[in-house]
Amino acid sequence: MTLRERLGTELFRKVAGPDGQKARERVHGTPGPRWFAPDSPIARVHGDASMFVGGIRALMLQSLHPAAMQGVADHSGYRGDMWGRLAQVSTYIAMTTFGAEQDALAVIRAVQRAHESVTGTMPDGTPYAANDPHLLGWVHVAEIDSFLVAHDRYGHRPLIGPERDEYVAQAGVAAGHLGVVDPPQSEDELRRMIAAYGPELRGTSAAREAIRFLLLHPDLPVAARPGYLSLATAAIGLLPTQARRELRLPPVPPVTNRVLGAAATRTIRWAMASGHEEARELQEQRG
Repeated sequence: MTLRERLGTELFRKVAGPDGQKARERVHGTPGPRWFAPDSPIARVHGDASMFVGGIRALMLQSLHPAAMQGVADHSGYRGDMWGRLAQVSTYIAMTTFGAEQDALAVIRAVQRAHESVTGTMPDGTPYAANDPHLLGWVHVAEIDSFLVAHDRYGHRPLIGPERDEYVAQAGVAAGHLGVVDPPQSEDELRRMIAAYGPELRGTSAAREAIRFLLLHPDLPVAARPGYLSLATAAIGLLPTQARRELRLPPVPPVTNRVLGAAATRTIRWAMASGHEEARELQEQRG
């Protein structure tokens, strides 16, 4: 096995989990209609190495909603199984972007069932629930904004013109099935929705603790940590200034942000090329 293949295999195992290969075969090899074409805007964004930066930024941004963060603090296994949680999210994104419609709907239903037990009370006594459409809306817009921003900066083929609105609308398909009411259909609508959530956002102690854990305890071999920190630094550099201040994260000089993020995403793209080739072969076999 070559260096590229070894690195790609390890990256895929970390992100997709121990059953990642089976999931890949199911995503790309199962016959049936898909929601999106292979070269659609959502496929280009969600299949790009920039997602590593966008995913970290999304977690940071999402943590600024106190109810969303309380749900993570009360119910998530991010301390004991951070990569297991990531594998679940990556499988969800892969299945709803590239998988057969029947499988996409099945994974959405599985998430909805998991959300049913994620309920609790905020410190001030306010109840929260993970399946609350308003809360789901925040998680959605913070996520796709992060994916789009990261792809703009580090993507292999950034979206231009109407492709950007198409991406936002395509991302809303799964979100609507999940329970988001009126997900944004254009980039302008996305920006307005994010701004509307502004008064609700703040950096709680739970949010700052979770992000500190994310940055300092990635559960990776020592040799892999510089690369991970490069991705995390790039994600911090793409956060809105106010979000970074709320989370008490240091500013990242633009040059440092670009150099570290570009180097890390280029390495990931190089390492995972064989995996993308395998996915294409599965698609061709599927016909």
